[in-house]
Parts: sequence; structure tokens; C-alpha cells
Amino acid sequence: MRRRDFITLLGGAAAWPLAAHAQQRERMRRVGFMLTTLPADDPEGQARITAFAQGLEGLGWSDGRNLRIDYRWGLGDADRQRRYAEELVALGPDVLLAGGNGALTALQQATRTQPIVFANVIDPVGSGYVASLARPGGNATGFMSVEFGQSGKSLELLKQIAPAVRRVVVLRNPVGALGMLGAIQAVAPSFGVELIPVGDRRAEEIERGIAAFVRGPADGLIATSLGQTQALRDLIIALAARHGLPAIYPFSRFVADGGLMSFGNDQQESYRLAAGYVDRILRGDKPSDLPVQAPTKSELVINLKTAKALGLTVPATLLVAADEVIE
Repeated sequence: MRRRDFITLLGGAAAWPLAAHAQQRERMRRVGFMLTTLPADDPEGQARITAFAQGLEGLGWSDGRNLRIDYRWGLGDADRQRRYAEELVALGPDVLLAGGNGALTALQQATRTQPIVFANVIDPVGSGYVASLARPGGNATGFMSVEFGQSGKSLELLKQIAPAVRRVVVLRNPVGALGMLGAIQAVAPSFGVELIPVGDRRAEEIERGIAAFVRGPADGLIATSLGQTQALRDLIIALAARHGLPAIYPFSRFVADGGLMSFGNDQQESYRLAAGYVDRILRGDKPSDLPVQAPTKSELVINLKTAKALGLTVPATLLVAADEVIE
């Protein structure tokens, strides 16, 4: 081998580690993740993060290896969410993940260019997040948390487990959950039920609303899935127990923590699916080309111990239909 060729070969060999190192650095991507209401130590919040991470790992992404995830917790505070959204956008992530309506609102206010995938968002078209479900346009797409028809089904299930119910308090966000309340109102006359809407933005608002409700004939409670119901679930479950109100909740965590029953989609599954959209965007797809998806399966969970404490007998038809029964 000629000396010149040998030197060239050595020079190329010396460059290999540098090239490999550069490629390794190029593979490290960044995701900004914000949850709307749940605190960092909440079991449900941790379960959603785990579901998202597992979804990513199944697609070849691992936090700390070829991906970095920056987390922020909105805690239901709009000012905090705006501040954290600006922080996440300033980090220059490849994709942003919004867990809930509040997080998505804040992130879209902070950027209209960086890609956003959302999970568990209610009415993304009506809320102005996307142009349509099939063709979102803009910089956001993702997965809805509920179809409005599920809200009407919640009243039907409550009547099945507590047939005597005639008057029901509905915890709902006065801004974003009009469609959910409307779905319940649409079926209420057929069940002979009067609805009393109460805001759920703060603990004091819920306590005052339920206190006023129970001064009259108080029969039941429905908690919708938008607002502070998740962060304040311990309070809501305690109030329902204190006043002897049969209650139906939007998520199974309420039932695991002592609530009577829940009906809604699997919240963790939305985050596993969101990982798929994050993967596609990291590989070059645009949010505007990925359709918004609605939940395809609802789960019914019943707590028999709570039913017994309320003096209720769960019909066999409900027990058979339930996805999970807690004894």
C-alpha cells in the first residue's frame, strides 16, 4: 500500500467515531409534555405517563436514549399553564404533547407552528383547536376523551343502579362542557330526571353547589370529564358519600378510590395511542394530515362496597355489562 493511501485510510478511520457520535446526537429528539390538572404525584397522572412511555418504547423511542421528555404539571391553573407552555415551547421540542383541554389551550396560545399531539381533549372542533376531525389543519391533532353520547349514557346507567333518582346534580365546566351537559339534558326528560348544573372549577364552587343541592330532594350526582373533577376527585367522592348520593364518574380511578361507578373511555389508552402520533411526527408526518380520533371503547366500572353502603342492589344486567367490578 502506498504511504499516501495509508494516511488517507487512517484519516478516514479517525473520522468514524466522530461521524458515529454525530449521528447518535442527531437521533436524540425532544418532546414537551404537559398535563392539565393532575399533580406529579397523582397515581392516575403517573399511569398516563407510563402508558405514553410504553407506547413510545414499542415504537423504538426511549427517554434518555434517543428521546428526552420534559414534563410540566398545569394543576388546573390557567396562569401556570400559560407559563409552562411558554417554557416548553422555548425548549424547542420536536413535538408537544397536551394532556387535556387546558394544556392544549395554553400550548396553542404559545405556538401555532410547533407540532402538538393531544390526548383526552373534549370537543376539539367546537373548542377551535382543529378545523375538522378528518382534516385538522394547523399544528395540532390527537385523541378525544369522550363522545357526547357517552354523557347521556351516564344518566341511563345511574338510573339503572338507582331507579328512584329524580333529581341529579351535574358537575361540569361552564365553559368547555356545554356539549356534554346538552347530551345529558337531551335524555333527562325520558328518565323523568331534573338536572341541576354546578360548576367544577374550584373546590369551593363544588362544595357550595352540592350544599345548595342537598337542601332540596337530593337523589344523585354526575361528574363530567372536563374541569377540575380529576384533581378534586377525593373531595367529590367524599361529598357524594357524606350526602348519600349515588354518583357516576367519567374515569375508573374514581371507583378505585371509593366512588360508586364510572363510565368512560380508558384514559391511559389515549396516551398509548398519542405515542403513535408522536412517533409519526418525529418521522416526518404533519399534524394537519393526521385525523383526530374519537374513543372507540367505553368501560363500565362498579364498586360493590360503595353500592352496599348506599343501600343499593346492583342489577345483574349491570354486573354482566361491567368491565370491572370492585368488591
